[in-house]
Amino acid sequence: MSTFYDTIHGLDWEALRESIQGKTEDDVLQALQTKNPNLEDFKALISPAAAPYLEQMAQKSFQLTQQRFGKTIQLYVPLYLSNACSNSCVYCGFNHKNDILRATLTDEQIMEEAEVIKSMGYEHLLLVTGEHKRVAGTDYLANSLDLLKPHFAQISMEVQPLDTCDYKLLVDKGLHAVYVYQETYREETYKNYHPAGKKSNYQYRLETPDRLGQAGIHKVGLGCLLGLEDWRTDSLLTAMHLQYLEKNYWQTKYSISFPRLRPHAGHFEPNVAISDKELLQLICAYRIFNQEVELSLSTRESAYYRDHAFPLGITAMSAGSKTDPGGYAHPNKELEQFQVSDDRTPEEIVAMLKSKNYEPVWKDWDPCYEVV
Repeated sequence: MSTFYDTIHGLDWEALRESIQGKTEDDVLQALQTKNPNLEDFKALISPAAAPYLEQMAQKSFQLTQQRFGKTIQLYVPLYLSNACSNSCVYCGFNHKNDILRATLTDEQIMEEAEVIKSMGYEHLLLVTGEHKRVAGTDYLANSLDLLKPHFAQISMEVQPLDTCDYKLLVDKGLHAVYVYQETYREETYKNYHPAGKKSNYQYRLETPDRLGQAGIHKVGLGCLLGLEDWRTDSLLTAMHLQYLEKNYWQTKYSISFPRLRPHAGHFEPNVAISDKELLQLICAYRIFNQEVELSLSTRESAYYRDHAFPLGITAMSAGSKTDPGGYAHPNKELEQFQVSDDRTPEEIVAMLKSKNYEPVWKDWDPCYEVV
């Protein structure tokens, strides 16, 4: 069975980048006027030629978001289970070569974290781990689901890529969604950022959403790490990935996130920074390109930026996030994956949303059962 790797393997990165750079003002105007944007339109909307049209893009993105999602924002929170990792990603605080404290939560500690998170009002939990098969593999994740599922309406994961059979097991235990970021789609430089560990296998990671679709997952989250390579080219390939998945696994929902590199142990500096305006351009471009996809903006971004950007396309936000295992009950900055930028409490985020006449949504669906 063919996968997305077969679709893009051999594509010329520089040719794709130049095709975006070559878009003109006329291309941008056409993209803004069309009812059914295609990938060429997406190229135009993320191109430098679109920068003068950011206001028009923002207005259209706002209108499309209101039509599809109304004035609602889904709220979720990450629960870091472990920062043990066997990879050596140069941009990540969990890099196994970094001299940091390591911790993996016990059953008792998981439930202690859950109690604090429940007191915040959350029903949507995102489980996060480093990538360490022995310490936080399928058995550990399955046990965590067993512990937490009775207490939360939705549980998602952002963990190491797994095989299809593992995903099927976790789906059967109530797993709602999996978020897996390719980091960069540029195969020829991917190894530079992931020199060791299972994550260094570009093809295996790229085919993870295919395995998730085959396992019947409810939702898949995609994204690239903004700051590694040219953000426009990586975002184009993310859009291609989204289009491929929607065609081949049409019963699954999809989400796009916009992680920008944040300070962490190791002090990796972004290679190609993306400005605040460019990030907003990218958010609007995705909404215009795809009116159904969920768009998420995390606490990596500042409070000011999130307050002003979310109405222009965003449908999900985290709040009160901790990036260290055990961080809700017993915070320890020495265990953090990265430093959050927006450190407001969920109560403060809810107050902000309501002040703008938005409704915070703690869960977005309930399972339906056929009566027999």
